[in-house]
Amino acid sequence: MKKITATLCLLLLAVFGIAQSIPSPKSFLGYEIGERFTPHHKIVAYFEALAKAAPAQMKLEQYGRTNEGRPLLLATFASTANMGQLESIRQNNLQLAGLAAGNGQVNGTAIVWMSYNVHGNEASSSEAVMKTAYFLLTDAKAQEWLKNTVVIIDPCINPDGRDRYVNWYNSVVGDRMNADPSSREHAEPWPGGRSNHYNFDLNRDWAWQTQVETQQRIPQYNKWMPHVHVDFHEQGFNEPYYFAPAAEPFHEVITPWQRQFQTSIGRNHAKYFDANNWLFFTKERFDLFYPSYGDTWPTYNGSIGMTYEQGGIRAGLAIRNEDGDTLTLVDRAEHHFTTGISTVEIASKNATGLQQNFQQFFANARTNGVGEYKTFVVKEKGNEGKIKRLTDLLTNNGIEWGYGAAAPAKGFNYISGKEEVFNVEKGDIVISTVQPRGTMAKVLFEPTSKITDSATYDITAWSIPYAHGLKAFAVKEKLTVNKAVPAILMMPVVPPMQYGYLLPWRSNSEANFVAACLKAGIKPRVAQRSFEYQGTTYPAGTIILLKTSNQHVANLEKRLRIWQPIIG
Repeated sequence: MKKITATLCLLLLAVFGIAQSIPSPKSFLGYEIGERFTPHHKIVAYFEALAKAAPAQMKLEQYGRTNEGRPLLLATFASTANMGQLESIRQNNLQLAGLAAGNGQVNGTAIVWMSYNVHGNEASSSEAVMKTAYFLLTDAKAQEWLKNTVVIIDPCINPDGRDRYVNWYNSVVGDRMNADPSSREHAEPWPGGRSNHYNFDLNRDWAWQTQVETQQRIPQYNKWMPHVHVDFHEQGFNEPYYFAPAAEPFHEVITPWQRQFQTSIGRNHAKYFDANNWLFFTKERFDLFYPSYGDTWPTYNGSIGMTYEQGGIRAGLAIRNEDGDTLTLVDRAEHHFTTGISTVEIASKNATGLQQNFQQFFANARTNGVGEYKTFVVKEKGNEGKIKRLTDLLTNNGIEWGYGAAAPAKGFNYISGKEEVFNVEKGDIVISTVQPRGTMAKVLFEPTSKITDSATYDITAWSIPYAHGLKAFAVKEKLTVNKAVPAILMMPVVPPMQYGYLLPWRSNSEANFVAACLKAGIKPRVAQRSFEYQGTTYPAGTIILLKTSNQHVANLEKRLRIWQPIIG
């Protein structure tokens, strides 16, 4: 007993010594978390100070920048022992999923990723994250959890939106906060801080990856493929806190284990909320269906994906809700801090189970495929713009794709809505669900999504063939997928320009091409009517690039040949 007590004392003294050198949020910022809103640059500076003070436990990296030039950060927390082998932990996890060569081992190491402030004016979470980071580095319980858990934190997904809100709020709040909901500090003007610089909702962009923040973040996520992912949000200020388990409808591909562990996490949170007499609810509003949220996209990629929702939109530093209670930023940040820490705790306690079920999720897809349709065939040969847009989307989502082998097949025709016999041709794009990312492929291509409850939170239709206007078939059998580019698709040798080039308008890629031409000083023309040239009919909208109109452009032919022209 004396030995155990002595060891514990030494551990506590060591933790206390480390804590003494690590700045708390208050000592760094000059105020307690929640007493005022923190601009993004100060959040960045605080994380930099933590990383400098505790390099053996924390790694900080910048993975990108926003449209307005603000840095996007990832902070990784681990025990001293695990910090020295982060790369082997990462590689082992990808091997468990079949996404890297080698045989991964279930070694009882969990990976938790927590994303904060995707909606800029849901601003309490990026206050809470500073307290969460400090706790992970200085608390004795957290040090125990980190022995078998790697925690990755994105402190602010949407810095541009956050600063838009915080700068506005700090400019209108008085010397003292006003909790009256009708006061001006609770009337944020359009467009508000919810969206990014281009007013795009980043919580609808995980699958589509149209925005620079998402385009830079998803490759980082795919490098790790965490077992648990949390997306921190806020909802209307009259609502109590929401956490998992989610509401119906659940997409049919979500596994029993994923649903079960959501419940385990929710019970762990409830333990802390009950002890503090904090109100919360589960299962009533936020479903797991549309694939491009910060909870569903990770779920369809093998994680326990969740959204946590604190009441607080328009709340500022304090607001009086419909029950007559005053909700403060201090309260909101404390609630988010509590669920974040509770998530790390429950993941640590179930690390082996998380790894085992994560491995099984991907093994099932690689072995059996996912869903009724095992193969999707896209027949857009010759329409390079549409094909590139599709294959870029697949690649960005980590979905394997290839080319078809000439063979007859039978499948669901997305255009006619009927089962039909058709021929797979060389050059057709083929996507199989018998692959590690088979679940994601199935969800994105399914002709009809099975829904158990029509009262959904948001979007219910997204199937790629419909959204992209593709000629496609869904086939119940597994078809051959060839990785090599067939000769029929090899870029032909382009003859030298005589008079000009013609490029029919087939997809949005042509719009990008025209924009690039104008930016480079190249003058395109457009056909206002259809016309015929050397036996070929060209539709209205065809782009015409004439040699005589662009004699001022150096190396014109070389620059244009990166595009596949129609004639010379």
